[in-house]
Amino acid sequence: MKVLFLTNYPSPYKVDFFNELGKKCDLTVTFEETPEEQTHRNKNWFHTNYDNFNAIFLNKIRLGKPHKQIAYGIFKYLNDDFDYIIVGVYSTITSIMAILYMKLKRIRFIIESDGGIPKNKKNITEKFKKFLISSAYAWFSPSGETDKYLITYGAQKYNIIRYPFTTLHKNDILKNLPDKTYVNQCRQKIKLTKKYAIVTIGQFIHRKGFDILIEAISKMRNKDCAFYIIGGKPTQEYSELIQKLNLYDIYFIDFMEQEKLKDYFIAADIFVLPTREDIWGLVINEAMAFGLPVITTNRCVAGLEMIKSHRDICLININDAEMLAQSMDTLLIDDSLRISLAMENLKISLNYTIERMADSHIDYFKAHSHSVN
Repeated sequence: MKVLFLTNYPSPYKVDFFNELGKKCDLTVTFEETPEEQTHRNKNWFHTNYDNFNAIFLNKIRLGKPHKQIAYGIFKYLNDDFDYIIVGVYSTITSIMAILYMKLKRIRFIIESDGGIPKNKKNITEKFKKFLISSAYAWFSPSGETDKYLITYGAQKYNIIRYPFTTLHKNDILKNLPDKTYVNQCRQKIKLTKKYAIVTIGQFIHRKGFDILIEAISKMRNKDCAFYIIGGKPTQEYSELIQKLNLYDIYFIDFMEQEKLKDYFIAADIFVLPTREDIWGLVINEAMAFGLPVITTNRCVAGLEMIKSHRDICLININDAEMLAQSMDTLLIDDSLRISLAMENLKISLNYTIERMADSHIDYFKAHSHSVN
């Protein structure tokens, strides 16, 4: 079975997925850019072990701006004899050209989405997006919310295929909750002096909602808690807000490698992502895989899809600092609830692995075997 997958650049989790998928089919992946061209990323973030698939870095013409190019080399591969063609990123100039070409040549293809939230805009850009997305004959979607998004743009409900979106292998997920000795060791490593710890991770941008978290901290009843916001140095806005609210025990931590980040996950009692909008939110997968109770918003697709119980506590309204404060207080005071949520999240995480992600694709291919041409 020959499969062609079109994407933009080799992010580590994509490479892991392609290596797993390539164990079960003859997989070719075309990339528009190399790791070296991702100057906004730390070089150590990438790995280049393309072991189980044919990695093609396309010839291209640069258009002057970063990440803007026409990778004309794609047309050679679109005319090859593949059983399936999957467009993993449909918004780049190259992918748009590929979709238009395949539509013109009547080459069938699938669109894969990492997530999405439906919007009601009706401008020319949205109409063109609908034209592109509706041109596929099937769609891989990781969530019910993404289904709604794709249907808004012309996807047919009966041709939407569910797949679990993740960055984690099965071995990355804890088999059991960590014992107290290990937890205490990690708490010593991060120099925790309070009874509880709450962790969050993300870029320091408005969309992530860390200003709401800071405001919520000022409203909490429980004062025996330290907060670790991992993502870099605080902006002036956050520093001024903390000073204005006279808050302590908020620690800003630079981005770090996974092994060091592990200490914070193990030491923490709760993971919080107060995002105003995330079309997925892979940090939710990571927190759950460490057995952490998770609080996020009703605009985080990963939360909407993966949080199954106590949604009135774990899924809060966006921009609602009062509700976030109440949720954090509720979980901190209830040890049995935190443990119950932690165990449930470990079980849920087992359904969101790279292995299952690859299997869901192969299962579809085998059930609908045909050539795209």
